[in-house]
Amino acid sequence: MIRFENVGLRYGMGPEILKDLSFSVEPQSFQFLTGPSGAGKTSLIRMLFMSLRPTRGLIKVFDRDISLIGKNELPELRRKIGVVFQDFRLLDHLTTYENVALPLRVIGREESDYRADVVELLKWVGLGERMHALPPVLSGGEKQRAAIARALITRPDVLLADEPTGNVDPPLAKRLLRLFMELNKLGTSVVIATHDIALLEQVDARRMVLADGRLEIFD
Repeated sequence: MIRFENVGLRYGMGPEILKDLSFSVEPQSFQFLTGPSGAGKTSLIRMLFMSLRPTRGLIKVFDRDISLIGKNELPELRRKIGVVFQDFRLLDHLTTYENVALPLRVIGREESDYRADVVELLKWVGLGERMHALPPVLSGGEKQRAAIARALITRPDVLLADEPTGNVDPPLAKRLLRLFMELNKLGTSVVIATHDIALLEQVDARRMVLADGRLEIFD
């Protein structure tokens, strides 16, 4: 579904922060991306989502070379990928419910078709009582859960999550991990960037470890 070949990344004229990355995200796979703070996990997630282009190397997403994809084609391709960024990116003027439903509205779905699904997902992530609240009054953990629900609502082909349990307590972290695992069983490939060792130990999954700009994979 996603393939990297000898990918390198540098910002400006600085040194390469990611070097010779070669790996694939296979259909229906589950993997953790881990490594120390500052290793480049977020930059790698952004390249997987095609919001950051590599300095060199080849990236193919759904068999498309991203260097040959025009800007007008990117939105449709990105709709196949759900992403949870650390800064949440919720719209402050929309309620929790409206933020989660937004990807469905963008593709033209009628609310009568999706309302029950959005409400059910909000209840699952513990936001059933907060669906009419605006983001400025939500806690960090609530914003995190809203961002996760928004990424999941379209049942994407690939889910990318950058520290998705960083602002929640351990019991809720376990519940969210189960949600990711259930989504994976339904066919979604999952990539979770985390430095939470307790989370890693709960699933027997592939680990991609970033250190000193290079990637080591443990299947």
